[in-house]
Amino acid sequence: MRILVVNVNTTASMTDGIARAAREAASADTEIIGLTPSFGSESCEGNVESHLAALGVMDAVLGYDGEYDAVIQAGYGEHGREALQELLDVPVVDITEAGATLAMLLGRRYSVVTTLDRTVPLIEDRLLLAGLDRHCASVRSSGMAVLDLEADPDRAVDAIAGEAAEAVDRDRAEVIVLGCGGMADLAEVIVDRCSVPVVDGVAAAVRLAESLVGLGLSTSKVRTFSPARPKRMTGWPFARGAQEAGAAQEASAATDAGPRSDDAGSAATNRPATADPAVRTHPAAG
Repeated sequence: MRILVVNVNTTASMTDGIARAAREAASADTEIIGLTPSFGSESCEGNVESHLAALGVMDAVLGYDGEYDAVIQAGYGEHGREALQELLDVPVVDITEAGATLAMLLGRRYSVVTTLDRTVPLIEDRLLLAGLDRHCASVRSSGMAVLDLEADPDRAVDAIAGEAAEAVDRDRAEVIVLGCGGMADLAEVIVDRCSVPVVDGVAAAVRLAESLVGLGLSTSKVRTFSPARPKRMTGWPFARGAQEAGAAQEASAATDAGPRSDDAGSAATNRPATADPAVRTHPAAG
């Protein structure tokens, strides 16, 4: 099994840390590929950067010239997961929803500890949209900028652990969720400082993605995440890849729905056969 773990910012060293944490969480036979967008912001801490990241993540995935079974979007509270689900026929897991989902299995109320205060509304909105907000006791800011998680990890751990303790004592949280992909590399140290279970969204997303692939489940293509309608797309780096991905999904659906004819295999060339039938591909953006 191969899983693409896509960083939402352009800081390659942070991608390395996220991929390292993902590999530690993954099963022995799961290959983790870390991807860094070729354009975007060095860190995502607001709506402008988040929307730009959504484009960069799509471009990175569509430009990956290889096979994969699932995609993880490694940005907490960022936009873009829904677009990936339209584009791809493999499972797409966002670390925001993965972390909160597992937290609700561990306690009645969870709190998210994130970076700057300006990111709190984005996370609250994503949890609300996903229907995961009801059991969220609070979303707390550690006051640490995303890039400072790497630049000053000791101070970051102190700040995150301090807010986690406040969430337990004041907000009555029973589980803590780390609210930034860049915290994944610090998760082990933070766990040792907390009195309740701590969920890293990256690790949670890896295990959920593995489960979806193992169960043969993927995104429903009825209504909400049906492929985008074919139309002219100009000016965007991923335009060609998006069109080809949608065409491939429609061709595949048409082939699966009807009886096979002598030329039915021509549509299937958009998803090449591989040695492992569980591994699927996407049309590369050229």
